[in-house]
Amino acid sequence: MSNQLNVLGTALEVCCTKSQTGFYRDGFCHTGAMDLGSHTVCCFITQEFLEFSKRAGNDLSTPVPEYNFPGLKPGDKWCVCALRWLQAEEKEKAAPVILEACNARCLEVIPLDTLKLYAHKE
Repeated sequence: MSNQLNVLGTALEVCCTKSQTGFYRDGFCHTGAMDLGSHTVCCFITQEFLEFSKRAGNDLSTPVPEYNFPGLKPGDKWCVCALRWLQAEEKEKAAPVILEACNARCLEVIPLDTLKLYAHKE
């Protein structure tokens, strides 16, 4: 998995180490055959995104210990499903992204120009 690239074509950078994010819970937005949801978009979670996701059927606020999921709050960084992020973007609820930590596989669903509009500015 270490050879996966980000959306800019360089080595995929870590998304979050505070909570082990990613489908494989390694802190990166790595993906593979088992990751049916394509957890490839590294973003700064916002309240608007949490509310949108919950309404769409995926409660990201509530911890699920059996899946090593801590529950998210605004300001957390997390690898989210590419399609869910795009759905949020279409409803103007998308969270800011960290381009260097977004897996290039999300480009199968989300145009790079769209991601760039939401690039987090430090």
